[in-house]
Amino acid sequence: MSTARLPLYADFVPLLNKTTSGASGATSPELTRLRVVLTVFFALDGFIFAGWVVRIPAIKEQTGASSSALGLALLGVSVGAVITMMLTGRLCRLYGSHPVTVVCGVLLSLSVALPPLTHSAAALGGVLLLFGAAYGGINVAFNSAAVDLVAALKRPIMPSFHAAFSLGGMIGAGLGALIAGSVSPTRHLLGLTVIGLAVTAVAGRALLRLKPPAPPVERRHDDGTSQRLTPRTRGLVIVFGLIALCTAYGEGALADWGALHLEQDLNTAPGVAAAGYSCFALAMTLGRATGTTLLERLGRTRTLVAGGATAAVGMLLGALAPSVWAALLGFAITGIGLANIFPVAVERAGALAGASGVAIASTFGYTGMLLGPPAIGFMADWFTLPTALTSVALLAAVAAVIGFTTRRVVR
Repeated sequence: MSTARLPLYADFVPLLNKTTSGASGATSPELTRLRVVLTVFFALDGFIFAGWVVRIPAIKEQTGASSSALGLALLGVSVGAVITMMLTGRLCRLYGSHPVTVVCGVLLSLSVALPPLTHSAAALGGVLLLFGAAYGGINVAFNSAAVDLVAALKRPIMPSFHAAFSLGGMIGAGLGALIAGSVSPTRHLLGLTVIGLAVTAVAGRALLRLKPPAPPVERRHDDGTSQRLTPRTRGLVIVFGLIALCTAYGEGALADWGALHLEQDLNTAPGVAAAGYSCFALAMTLGRATGTTLLERLGRTRTLVAGGATAAVGMLLGALAPSVWAALLGFAITGIGLANIFPVAVERAGALAGASGVAIASTFGYTGMLLGPPAIGFMADWFTLPTALTSVALLAAVAAVIGFTTRRVVR
């Protein structure tokens, strides 16, 4: 079987505990334990990252940074993540995704305690480089491990992992909001370090004991070594990376501009405006939680196309609706539509090219999340904010079109 021919999810056997081929040597209980452990790491990643995000205002005040200086410092997270993602793909090929996940989990837990210890924007930017490197590294590592598990189980379970990430983020943000008024950023983030190290110690020990499933035959040479990326395969991986970019663009845009649109353009109270992103995030979490069932019934291509079309319609409603409740409904529909596009794109890229494919698609996706907020800002200045937000709908539609046009190539 060539690298371009992948089995359809419609043909996958819907059994979580199905054993892998004899090449992997793994048993059904081992695969089940591996799924649980990876889910824990996904949730931990979302929990820690959200905990840091909710303390940004307090750390801005502590460092005395201006808005522009803070913006430059926050770029440290992005730069560190993008640089490390490609490097992590190579490390996963050399040492395996399981050890790299554990090491990055430790680094992420340690580095989240550093921002409140800084007293200048420059120092904050430096420590955020480390935090971003750990964040980008663990995302590539556990997504690579998840891709191999998906292939071994022959079930489209990738959305369930990303649902755990979203749920962890909601818990982390909610907890941070509750304690922000009574606990200092230093104690809060140090607490995240303790929790992160404890969870990594337990889950990491279990992960290192579990043997990774063998990669699919189409990703290996006859001698069992990993296959190099051909120009054709690399092109397909980049296509899936573009799909991830289109999706992540919407996530970043709604996170930064959704509340402002509701408050500024629809004259809502700040509390109601803040609920806009919550509706989006909750809908995305629920969409990912049911993503496996959706993929089993529709297949990957139909899920991509339906998700992109749904998100496009939802975002048009959210951006152009004249009433608050219609806009909130639009945000929720957008979250449901975008929920499974990114996980499917990353899984497809990983199925084609292993850890390298995951790294490339993740880098594209993260770039889209970075491009979303500033692009919306520029377009809002040129036109209006509602008009700018329709670009989310446009890119969601582009993702649907790409998914549809590449369906035969992937087969």
